[in-house]
Amino acid sequence: MTEARYEGGCLCGAVRYEATGPVRQAGWCHCRLCQRAVGAPAVPWGSFFLENFRWTKGTPALHHSTPKAERSFCPQCGSSLTFRYLTTEPAEMDVALASLDDPEALHPQWHIWTMSSPSWVHFDDGLKAYQDNGPERMTDPDLPSPLGPR
Repeated sequence: MTEARYEGGCLCGAVRYEATGPVRQAGWCHCRLCQRAVGAPAVPWGSFFLENFRWTKGTPALHHSTPKAERSFCPQCGSSLTFRYLTTEPAEMDVALASLDDPEALHPQWHIWTMSSPSWVHFDDGLKAYQDNGPERMTDPDLPSPLGPR
């Protein structure tokens, strides 16, 4: 059986990545850090085990947005690419779903940190929404699969 592979990169093509293996989770984050990092009211992320992620072209710039987390972006065009908690075990890498070559490959399962959403943002997609970080998303049986139609 072929292992799932997801490829993506920045707007200008200077930085590229590849993620393989199981998708841990996918969802919209509405926190203020994500909003400021990308200039949008929410960001959809997909999580992979760090050992299944690699940069395939270029070297991204890193920004430690908190003492526990870092974000990567293209040093040429500024595209936000990844987010990683430095303290999570097992280690994971979150990729911005819209940076995937095929953004239909993964679908968000939930919304978190909605307490930070501007009043003019409305999502009517039927996904569970949490004002904070939400429940343990890996074990909630009611969440839809992050895998898009194949």
